[in-house]
Amino acid sequence: MRIDKLLFFLRFAKSRTLAQNWAETGRIRVNGRRVEKGSLPIAIGDVMTLPIGAAVVTFKLLSMPLRRGPASEVKLCYQLME
Repeated sequence: MRIDKLLFFLRFAKSRTLAQNWAETGRIRVNGRRVEKGSLPIAIGDVMTLPIGAAVVTFKLLSMPLRRGPASEVKLCYQLME
């Protein structure tokens, strides 16, 4: 799944366009590497780091979401890292 679509489905971004802009400006890291394309494929087990407001969120992808569902459903797809 593309990183922009994933961030939209996981409810980190309000729109897929916003997630794509984050990726293209280099604000996101996957497994420690800077992302520069919204089309970057993401796999289960990848660790992503992205700024949300004044905080930095790091999480590990546990499973792929099938849709942009309710927050309680998509929270089962990732684990926050500290």
